[in-house]
Amino acid sequence: MVRLRRPAEWGVEPVPDSLRVLRTFDLFVLWSSLGAGLLVLAAGALLVTAFGLSLWEAAIVSLGGSIVGSLLLAAAGHHGSRAGVPTMVSLRPILGRAGSYAPTALNILQLLGWTAFELLVMAQGTAIVTRNVLGPWTAAFFVPVWGAVTMALALGGPLAVVRNWLERFAIWIVYGSTIAVAVALGLHSLDPNLRPPAVAGAFAGTGSLLLGLDLVVAMPISWWPLISDYNRFARTPKEATAGTTFGYIAANTSFYLLGAALAFLGITAFGLNPQDPYTFLATLGLLGLGALPLIAILVDETDNAFADVYSAAVSVQNLSVRRRQATTIVAASLIGVVAAWYLVASGQGIAGPYEAFLLLIGALFVPLLGVVIAETFVVRRGGYSRSDFFEAAPRWRWPAFASWIPGTALYFVIVWFGLPIGATLPSFALAASLHVVLSRVEQGLVRSSPAISGGDP
Repeated sequence: MVRLRRPAEWGVEPVPDSLRVLRTFDLFVLWSSLGAGLLVLAAGALLVTAFGLSLWEAAIVSLGGSIVGSLLLAAAGHHGSRAGVPTMVSLRPILGRAGSYAPTALNILQLLGWTAFELLVMAQGTAIVTRNVLGPWTAAFFVPVWGAVTMALALGGPLAVVRNWLERFAIWIVYGSTIAVAVALGLHSLDPNLRPPAVAGAFAGTGSLLLGLDLVVAMPISWWPLISDYNRFARTPKEATAGTTFGYIAANTSFYLLGAALAFLGITAFGLNPQDPYTFLATLGLLGLGALPLIAILVDETDNAFADVYSAAVSVQNLSVRRRQATTIVAASLIGVVAAWYLVASGQGIAGPYEAFLLLIGALFVPLLGVVIAETFVVRRGGYSRSDFFEAAPRWRWPAFASWIPGTALYFVIVWFGLPIGATLPSFALAASLHVVLSRVEQGLVRSSPAISGGDP
């Protein structure tokens, strides 16, 4: 607890070798923990309630989307891990120093949104566990309680959370409870090819499968603007890649499928309302396991909220390097509490707003990820020096924005018109290919005219 009260703050400067201590196992634990949680169960439930998928279809979409998303997630953190800098700082050579402010601002907004959803679902879960001990005010009461826990973990920093909280306590409870829920589900007679009558009308063939894939991929994609905030503490980039990839695939696949199965069972066996976004939570209590699985997942959920708040503070430092992390952590936690209170008071829950939020994240960050990966593995194909992230970083680079914006527009068009092709892969491919072409155009212009430059003199 002393470490939580007196954390060692590390800002945007490259992490020294003495602090690069996280092994493959440490990062497996971290990313399997971040890939698990109540909000992932909620997203898995949407595969059934929103898209009408059968369990087999949900399993295929969950595994395929988790593999694709986790590989992209690990690739996104590659040069940030090598350089030992946070993700938003790692974007400076790609978008330019001032150019990196745009995704930084968007990232801060999405992290505040995630914080609100995390606090909301933890408060609602606690209300179920306590049987609404305070009546209709139970969830509202527990929002600031979980907000305080989140704030304390964020002040502790990633090394303390991984080594002192996850590895010693939280993750083992989550692994055990996940196995218990899977076994309990397996004891029920479910036809994995069946579509519950209450949601069968939502199935739209290939379009539902591809939109479901978008929903699964959106979860690991939502973490890539944060990945180097933690993987910069890895001993080597290879260990960072391995721990991230395998940890996230295992957790994301398991929890999406468990969420789909819980929603499926609640609708078919227990007759719960498929429009109720907490059907999956109610079903947990009807499996004969009592409240223990839900309590265990609530314990683990704190690290997801921690990551949102801590990374919001790190991202703010890309905009204002002198801003203290502790101050921003307190502010972000309070904003999350207020936003969660609003969701509770307005009765919005996590149904429509959550699905729209996930797809918005996909639209903004999938194409940008295409730009980052194209720059790292095709255009640049090499390491970055320290100066590339600081004094040598250009002010801005037009090829990145000229590739990112069309990719985002394509994603919105596909989702808006419900085109049966999925939005993730086309928007990613468009942005990546445009960036490769436009970067070569930029290089040609620089060679032909030394006076033309993308950066400061």
